[in-house]
Amino acid sequence: MTRLPKGAIRPRPAVVAMAPYHPPTAGRAGKLRLDFNENTVGCSPRVIEALTRQVNAADLAVYPEYGDARAAVARHFQVTPEHFVFTNGTDEAIQVFVNTYVDDGQEVIVLRPAYAMYRFYAEVAGAKIVDIPYPQPELEFPLQAVLDAITPETRAILISNPNNPTGTGISLNAIERILSRAKKAAVLIDEAYYEFSGVTALGEIDRVPNLFVSRTFSKVFGMAGLRLGCLFSHPANIEYLHKAQSPYSVNSLAVLAARAAVEDTDYIRNYVTEVLAAREMLCVGLEQLGITYVPSSANFVLGRFGNRAIEVRDRLRDQAILVRDRSYEAAGCVRITVGTREQTRRLLAALEEIWNS
Repeated sequence: MTRLPKGAIRPRPAVVAMAPYHPPTAGRAGKLRLDFNENTVGCSPRVIEALTRQVNAADLAVYPEYGDARAAVARHFQVTPEHFVFTNGTDEAIQVFVNTYVDDGQEVIVLRPAYAMYRFYAEVAGAKIVDIPYPQPELEFPLQAVLDAITPETRAILISNPNNPTGTGISLNAIERILSRAKKAAVLIDEAYYEFSGVTALGEIDRVPNLFVSRTFSKVFGMAGLRLGCLFSHPANIEYLHKAQSPYSVNSLAVLAARAAVEDTDYIRNYVTEVLAAREMLCVGLEQLGITYVPSSANFVLGRFGNRAIEVRDRLRDQAILVRDRSYEAAGCVRITVGTREQTRRLLAALEEIWNS
């Protein structure tokens, strides 16, 4: 860290103690992007049409209005507009959730390895982190360990389903067991990869008052660059989330794109079908090469490459194929985003050449 100049104001201790987070997002243009679990073919053509035909200079000169987009998105997710807030990606959903419910020093349960922003925003809030590791080597959800960690002091629990980077999922029954045990805690289930797993707790938000569910437009919808997410809960909770959120954190282009995206259900269904077929192809290809992997419910697979993990990542990058090394939190593992079958064939051909050399 750069040394503070004389007279500078020192940040809060919680911020000073945090490790910086720098995702390697530079230099990706023109390459096969199998490193960040994005949609690998792009958004629905209806999104591009909406952005190019319906936006003019006057539209960009005013603050965004969310009413029409909220109604369309509510219909898609089969809730009412009062059941959710738009957020600037899932990252802001996590931030607003933590800001609304967690005070300095309160206990927050997170899992490891998991999406880094859970810990990031909990640490910014000064929370006391209760870390639950995924058991090695299976990396299956540690349900009993989570249940045992819940106490009357637990203020919040953050879980991704399926989990990133492991790809492993948790059943609705297991989620209900956690909710039953954690009645005094706010529980966030991040369902960024729901479309690939089919397991959701969204239908429980009216029945379970301490449940929150997040969804994103960055994955199956192919809109990561627009930064849009939704945070769902009981309408009474949503009123408090609104109070903790900037009123215009989501831009006009994002909500306009969302309206078009949710209306193209054929695009969503076709892309999911393609990814699931490609995921099976990837797993079979890894098995044929003798490479083990973690069974996945998401649009990525965590492969076990042992001491060749960095080599595989770098040599694939030399062939303009990007994958994500995760060996810093899951020893010897590389996460591979699943794209189309054609893209998977290209990856497997390159991987076979590297692995057998």
